[in-house]
Amino acid sequence: MTPSPYDQDLPRNAANHAPLTPIGFLERTAEVYPHRLAIVHGPLRQTWAETDARCRRLASALRAHGIGKHDTVAVMLPNTPPMVEAHFGVPMAGAVLNTLNTRLDAETIAFMLDHGEARCVIVDPEFAPVMARALALRQRTEPLLVIDVEDALYGPAAQRLGTLTYEDLLAQGDPGFAWEMPADEWDAIALNYTSGTTGNPKGVVYHHRGAALNALSNILEWDMPKHAVYLWTLPMFHCNGWCFPWTVAARAGVNVCLRRVDAQAVFDAMREHGVTHYCGAPIVHGLLVNAPAALKQGVPAGIKAMVAGAAPPASMIEGMEQMGFDLTHVYGLTEVYGPATVCARHEAWDALDIGERARLNARQGVRYHLERDVRVLDPDTLQPVPWDGETMGEIMFRGNIAMKGYLKNPQATADAFRGGWFHSGDLAVQYPDGYIKIKDRSKDIIISGGENISSIEVEDVLYRHPAVLAAAVVAKPDPKWGETPCAFVELKPGAQVTAEDIVAHCRAHLAGFKLPRAVVFGELPKTSTGKIQKFELRKQAGSAQAIDV
Repeated sequence: MTPSPYDQDLPRNAANHAPLTPIGFLERTAEVYPHRLAIVHGPLRQTWAETDARCRRLASALRAHGIGKHDTVAVMLPNTPPMVEAHFGVPMAGAVLNTLNTRLDAETIAFMLDHGEARCVIVDPEFAPVMARALALRQRTEPLLVIDVEDALYGPAAQRLGTLTYEDLLAQGDPGFAWEMPADEWDAIALNYTSGTTGNPKGVVYHHRGAALNALSNILEWDMPKHAVYLWTLPMFHCNGWCFPWTVAARAGVNVCLRRVDAQAVFDAMREHGVTHYCGAPIVHGLLVNAPAALKQGVPAGIKAMVAGAAPPASMIEGMEQMGFDLTHVYGLTEVYGPATVCARHEAWDALDIGERARLNARQGVRYHLERDVRVLDPDTLQPVPWDGETMGEIMFRGNIAMKGYLKNPQATADAFRGGWFHSGDLAVQYPDGYIKIKDRSKDIIISGGENISSIEVEDVLYRHPAVLAAAVVAKPDPKWGETPCAFVELKPGAQVTAEDIVAHCRAHLAGFKLPRAVVFGELPKTSTGKIQKFELRKQAGSAQAIDV
């Protein structure tokens, strides 16, 4: 076969090809908008030029301590400036950033430090006590550089774990450090651990290419403008904040830091700083919707909010609209850098009633711009299911926004990528317009008397009850039916309803065999990112008292 002229004498070289990396977003913004505001934290106001210099100092200092390419740097930080800086300074050194979940126990933290072979850990004073226990539990004997962050907004540190403070470390670095692009965009940039609800958590490895492309996709899905003001309600330890540290840098925006989420602090920040965008799990948006009206006074109109996790119920959509917020529903997993599908809205939906808008917006939607493909496939044949909104299959991803794999776990990696698709484990249908809607996790389908019941379908109905703040449905063992639905319900403050009221509400919307046979009231156990811990509820379901439905 004669070679094509397009393949001859047209070599790839440094002039026409560079690896994709989100670090370059900071470099450009610092050059183009050096004096624009980059970070707000209490009284701190830090420009993009200052942020770039501090990130270079961090990279330079880490290198001076022998930390470089493919070394892991763990951080246990809230949404404060050092966490923003770590997303650039650590990869600038060629190292891999491991953002630790700040609400985990010492044993789990110790496992992650050992499994990820961390060479350095940067610790906020709030988490010094649990980190001290984790360091004592480590099995690896290699030395670990421990850096203590000082934060005047938190107060004096309860204890010092290392010999250097974060500012001392940066003082050792060069603000003009000439960091290098990754040799390959496939190089690792971050390590994120899954929740580990069964066995040890798995280490999900991100690459520079995926981080850059998902950061850009965030801009495209939201039409995110230049100089957006982004409020950090979403933990940056969760999927690297859905890649938004890199997104905000690409837009020369403002990072409004927030140590912890409460309604007063959120609304105050929105008013003071003119917040335009924020993200969060449903529990965060629900907190704002259900806050006293006095807290909402003077909040800017048109704030864009992004929600992932459970589909937003009609009450949430209506509550957000009443506050003047614009809600976008996204879906994803740790393995796909956070959100990788979006329920892209159509103008025609605006004319529909709230119930129909909620139904359409509850779908997980379509692929992110820079993801290659997302489909609902038959898990056995890997063939697409009919786009009929009824035939169930498994959501699968492929393309640019998928992890490298699981660290030191080749079998789990092979299983996850079987057949050239990432298997999400989420069961769903695909509608004639191509939009995907989750029906359940494969492990959350309730099989009652041979009939499949989607726990999510029952939960959607529960959320329509005006007294319900949060709801989850799991299988309860039943001697006759094998399994029946058990509903766990968290009520809004001051609400009073009975189990019979809840079942009667469900009966108006569901077939009889789908009705909850037990209703348990109380606060629902949640993960650090606001997801309801169904594995804890399954433990309780066996002893839940059945009711006559």
